[in-house]
Amino acid sequence: MAVLPNGFTGYNNVDPSFESAASSMRGAEPLTDEARRAADEAFLAKMGPLEQRWAWVQVDLSAIRANVAETRRFLNARCQLMAVVAANGYGHGAAEVAKAAIGAGADQLGVATVPEGIELREAGITAPVVLLSQPPAASIPLLLAYHITPSIYDVDFALAYGETADLHGREAPYHLAVNTGMNRIGVRYDDVIEFLRRVGFHRALRLEGTFTHYATADSAESMDFDTQTRRFLEAVGDIQAAGFEPGVVHAANSAAIYRYPDVHFGMVRLGLAMYGLHPCPETRNLVDLRPAMSVHARIVDERVVPMSEGVSYGMRYRSPGFVKICTLPIGYADGLRRSLSGVVDFIYNGRYVRQVGEICMDHCMFEVDMRSSTRRERLDPQVGEEVLVVGAQGAAEMTLDELAEKVGTNTYEVAIGFGQRLAHIYV
Repeated sequence: MAVLPNGFTGYNNVDPSFESAASSMRGAEPLTDEARRAADEAFLAKMGPLEQRWAWVQVDLSAIRANVAETRRFLNARCQLMAVVAANGYGHGAAEVAKAAIGAGADQLGVATVPEGIELREAGITAPVVLLSQPPAASIPLLLAYHITPSIYDVDFALAYGETADLHGREAPYHLAVNTGMNRIGVRYDDVIEFLRRVGFHRALRLEGTFTHYATADSAESMDFDTQTRRFLEAVGDIQAAGFEPGVVHAANSAAIYRYPDVHFGMVRLGLAMYGLHPCPETRNLVDLRPAMSVHARIVDERVVPMSEGVSYGMRYRSPGFVKICTLPIGYADGLRRSLSGVVDFIYNGRYVRQVGEICMDHCMFEVDMRSSTRRERLDPQVGEEVLVVGAQGAAEMTLDELAEKVGTNTYEVAIGFGQRLAHIYV
């Protein structure tokens, strides 16, 4: 029987390679600590994520590819598509999503931080990576070493970036961020010429793209959207009139791609919709998207709880009797928000089952009515059986959108939350 590093010896079905590795090192001599450690590591390396914990995110990469291809239908042949894989691919896994998106026709990749860009490069991805923000100046050597193109809106940063690149005989490509009214980052739209005159002399700096970001492309009203578009077009026109080349011009996020084809320009940025999630109700009748994420867990405990006995912290739920309480190893540390306690359903065997009791950090519970009925089949869940937290099975479906609505946030936050700690399985 294998002895794991913590001394646990509860595995009866030990991988044969573990035993052979241990035996070959053992010979006739007692197994040394070093040999035992090597054998343990060989065994643990073969252990998959679902053998370590019965809760996981499943990502359908064919859905990612389908959403990219579907979006491509809205674009002309010359318009590039940037796949935004920030925040670990909105919780779906940045590297795997990026590879699927590039394979389906994406031209560039967008990230939010330098480490996100480095992760893509270390995964072997060679497509252009654009950092959609301006990082600290100390990270400039990393931008150059990993071929990550930053967004710039500060003169001092631009000159430091250019000087460092020139020192190493390199060019310093960048995208100019233009503030057209969102007032988050960027050079103000009517100050872009002054900015470019202050940095345009530098021989290493190369303006590779000019962009803005819409604040209300997903809103029903379009007044602010129209104002931002007008300001952006004014800025791009001023850049060209002053003799500068703006590079690839881009503004459209997921909502604008489908709602406002006039702002596709030279490139669009596909974020939320790439993951099969609609940015607003108005896009639902415009494009057919396939959700890529589902969230799964297996039952780790089941018990019949007597009438009036409580369940979970605070015992705000008490058993009505004739119910089985089942525990799943997923909680608010995994993105299943605590505020969903008692207001969400899970899916077991194609039927809804009610979550009950306070959602804990690492666990949550649901109830199953054990009474017989002529109108429905009696459920009797067992330890090890699978339950859907997010996804569809038969006629039952629980979506990220629905969870977001219940907790009063957006779908982005819910998707990213599930992607932080749970293992990812790609299909």
